[in-house]
Amino acid sequence: MTDVPPDTTPDPQTDQKTDPQTDPQTDLKAGPQTDSQADLQTDPQTNLQTDPQADLQTDRPHSARVYDYIMGGGTHFPADRETAAQVLADWPGLRTSMLANRACMHRMARHLAELGARQFLDIGSGIPSSPNLHEVVQETAPGARVVYIDRDPVVLAHARALLAGAPAGRVACVQADMRTPEALLGDPALHEMIDFARPVAVTVIAMLQFVERAQDLVDALLEPLAAGSWLAVTVPTGELAPESERLADQYTSRGIPMYLRGRAEVARLFAGLELLEPGVVPMPRWRPAPGEPPLPDTATNMYAALGRKP
Repeated sequence: MTDVPPDTTPDPQTDQKTDPQTDPQTDLKAGPQTDSQADLQTDPQTNLQTDPQADLQTDRPHSARVYDYIMGGGTHFPADRETAAQVLADWPGLRTSMLANRACMHRMARHLAELGARQFLDIGSGIPSSPNLHEVVQETAPGARVVYIDRDPVVLAHARALLAGAPAGRVACVQADMRTPEALLGDPALHEMIDFARPVAVTVIAMLQFVERAQDLVDALLEPLAAGSWLAVTVPTGELAPESERLADQYTSRGIPMYLRGRAEVARLFAGLELLEPGVVPMPRWRPAPGEPPLPDTATNMYAALGRKP
């Protein structure tokens, strides 16, 4: 395991001649508006603008909306609340683990920005909840670009509202399914925002449990990335909190298949990468804030790790 100095390679894009659509702070051309505002309508249950052709599937639970309900958000439906109530009955400490995961995401995002990451690809972003990844990153690197990837129309509707107040050309949302990484990475809107000739930080936070073949997904995401790119993950496991197996069974029985992974399997996700300190560790022990004692390992159900593509 190793730590690496910040990436200080000059950005060739900053030598571009400016035009009316160039970001004055970075001299980078502004990213596209990835979702058309035409033909949107306001959903009466969420008060969000959505595509009238989109099926919100409100009759079945969705992992992002279950999470939103448990975390105290306002975007959920009866099926989501019913599922949340059952998993909380099985594991009352689940919200504590979810809060710890969010805090770990903040630490990872901040550390990546300190290492020099200026392009971020957040896979399975979920319903926004401030501070979001781009807000944390841009505290350190105001010119950093962040692209949120999600397939859920409710998430996209929230992203539109989020983008309305975000710096032009530096935050975008692309509708794509992480289970088809080739299509995701080939999306033209993504390439308008991200320069794949330069390092990209890929964050997959609490999402790999919903993918049966996680190794294939990670390999596909990393393959086209430049040397110096990063992978940051948090991954649910059955090796820490004793309630994890029941939690996975509850999600799976309600139509949200969940796959738990051991520490060795998480470590294999980083095969061929430089695994940065502190390695694959229980989430609260991943670079805890100075002076802040971490939660016991058994209070959460996830491992965390960060690696760099050599």
